[in-house]
Amino acid sequence: MVSDLSPIDTAKFVSAKRALDYVESGMRLGLGTGSTASWMVRILGEMVREEGLKIVGVPTSDRTAQLAVECGIPISTLNDVKWLDLTIDGADEFDGNLNLIKGGGGAHLQEKIIATASDQMVVITDTSKEVETLGAFPLPVEVVCFGWETTKALMEEALMNVDVMGTSATLRLDHDRPFVTDEGHYILDLHLRRIAEPRKLSLILNQIPGVVENGLFIDICDVVVIGHGDGQVEVRDINSGTIEHELIDVIERDNLFVDIAD
Repeated sequence: MVSDLSPIDTAKFVSAKRALDYVESGMRLGLGTGSTASWMVRILGEMVREEGLKIVGVPTSDRTAQLAVECGIPISTLNDVKWLDLTIDGADEFDGNLNLIKGGGGAHLQEKIIATASDQMVVITDTSKEVETLGAFPLPVEVVCFGWETTKALMEEALMNVDVMGTSATLRLDHDRPFVTDEGHYILDLHLRRIAEPRKLSLILNQIPGVVENGLFIDICDVVVIGHGDGQVEVRDINSGTIEHELIDVIERDNLFVDIAD
């Protein structure tokens, strides 16, 4: 175990490393976005360069695409590959049914498209992301720029009719300007605190004119790999109902342990 890795970085690393056990040569692989997914991309790149692993990656964001290229991973687009064998991605929250909130990095639209175009989705995360009920993390909703304030008002009105503990929405900013997604949209973050019926809320939000997609991932995740700061991982498979525990070794490699930030 590498002593100078923080517990949270250790948790992210071992989660990413264990998830790559699901990868086989010849796969078309969805590459997630975020700090934990960055570990996965770097380890995957090492497997491509040093072990001869043959895969094609489909990134879920421009920044993941850039990192994948830097790591030597061949990449393509969903339009070209049509369907994926596996997607590995992170999450901002997950519950006991492996429902997720994603979009803290602003990529949930492409992440959801790619995840639903995959035979399997494996989520890599740490213990801090597990919740009994979704909603403590603000729910991202991607909206078109045109009329976004009207979309926001309609959204807040709709929230009054669902079982949540908050109804405010804020425009995500990048310094003093609106944050713009890879697809050229804005993001409204919903501060709900608790989402009693995530499936119902997802359907309601996506019916509002101007909404492109929300960050609720319902019945999409198949496996969650939960990393711990001591190198332990817990693997939960929602389809088989199994829970496994393992200890993952962390070996220091300079080409992996650089420039990874939240």
